[in-house]
Amino acid sequence: MNIIATEKAPGAIGPYSQGYEVNGLIFSSGQIPVDPATGNIPEGIAAQAEQSCKNVGAILEAAGSGYDKVVKTTCFLADIADFAAFNEVYAKYFISKPARSCVAVRDLPKGVLCEVEAIAVK
Repeated sequence: MNIIATEKAPGAIGPYSQGYEVNGLIFSSGQIPVDPATGNIPEGIAAQAEQSCKNVGAILEAAGSGYDKVVKTTCFLADIADFAAFNEVYAKYFISKPARSCVAVRDLPKGVLCEVEAIAVK
């Protein structure tokens, strides 16, 4: 087991790591849309989806993987009405169309509109 850590994605805001590699599988923690360079959160679902996807990508890259090797994602939305707008951005990153769950939740950390986690192969 290897812990994945990169400064190109936000640091954990709790007792967990950005990701783990186990037996050639990469498990990313859920990524909210925090810009790792500034700590800022962009406005609106499209910009937040973009940043969340970029954060997942940074963890995948740090593990020697990439978007094209993702086999499963789990996506959380603060409002299911954002589903179409979220999908528009998500589709630009996960072009291999991995298996996915996408659910609306009551609330997300820091009041963000979305969170994305991924499982990938190395």
